[in-house]
Amino acid sequence: MNLPVPVVTIGLLVLSNLFMTVAWYGHLKFKAAPIAIVILVSWGIAFFEYLLQVPANRIGYGHFSAAQLKTIQEVISLSVFAGFSWLYLGERLGWQHAVGFSLICAGAWFVFHDWG
Repeated sequence: MNLPVPVVTIGLLVLSNLFMTVAWYGHLKFKAAPIAIVILVSWGIAFFEYLLQVPANRIGYGHFSAAQLKTIQEVISLSVFAGFSWLYLGERLGWQHAVGFSLICAGAWFVFHDWG
């Protein structure tokens, strides 16, 4: 089965961002853990992020420009982080988060809009 390039690229980027969000922020619930251990565990988790992120960019480049790939990654990253911070960290997401995220999505629209 050959999936379209955008589906594969975005799917891999979503999965990679799940790993990276856990690597960067998952330790915040474990403040008593020694920082050296936290760093090593985070690096171990981030390894799996790279196993997904690098192929996503290789597969997507050509169909998407580098700027578009980065924009997709950032929008996915913020989406994953919003869910993670709410579900895992128990943080409240307010109207200001929705407004800020909407502005970032508006910026993404400019990156993908063909002005030529």
